[in-house]
Amino acid sequence: MEFEKDRRDYIGDIIDIKNNDDPILEIKRWYQLAKEENVPDPDAMTLSTISKDGFPESRVVLLRQINSDSLIFFTNYNSQKGQEIINNDKTALNFYWKEIDRQIRITGIALKVSDEVSDNYFATRPRASQIGAWASNQSQPLDSYDELHNKVQQLNNDFDGKDIPRPKHWGGFKVYPRKIEFWQGQPSRLHHRIRFDLTSKQEWIRCLLNP
Repeated sequence: MEFEKDRRDYIGDIIDIKNNDDPILEIKRWYQLAKEENVPDPDAMTLSTISKDGFPESRVVLLRQINSDSLIFFTNYNSQKGQEIINNDKTALNFYWKEIDRQIRITGIALKVSDEVSDNYFATRPRASQIGAWASNQSQPLDSYDELHNKVQQLNNDFDGKDIPRPKHWGGFKVYPRKIEFWQGQPSRLHHRIRFDLTSKQEWIRCLLNP
């Protein structure tokens, strides 16, 4: 395949940072812009973790909350990503919105949210997704999809007419950013990049980066 021919130039909007003192507010603003521009799945973000053997592992998860100091997603704590975070809390997130040629890179520390936060979010999930959280032994080998579907059917029968509680192995992680980079595509690959670093005094300092 001739990958060198698969190229395009970028939009060239001027990067605009409105919240110089609080880049987490700026993440909210860029996310809202992506929604207004009808970017598909604007809450999708790549989560990177470190495996026990030291290799990076990446997959896409969904942003579910933004707090004043953190971003929250939910998962099975026994999954590969859940166990990797429990063993090494250093993580990275990446949003890429192709339609507006914008990207946000985040490096930070991930910690479990409280049971109350996990319970409250789990209660808002569709019932089928709640059943799925019980049925899936996430990241573990599966003999067949029939096995999984049979387990779902059994759980539907067990919980028929009942509220479905959150399984203890399922819940949220908060990622506390330590470094945030905003990227805006530019013509001729002269992209705009602005990075924020959190100091030991919990203050954000910013700098421009070469593309």
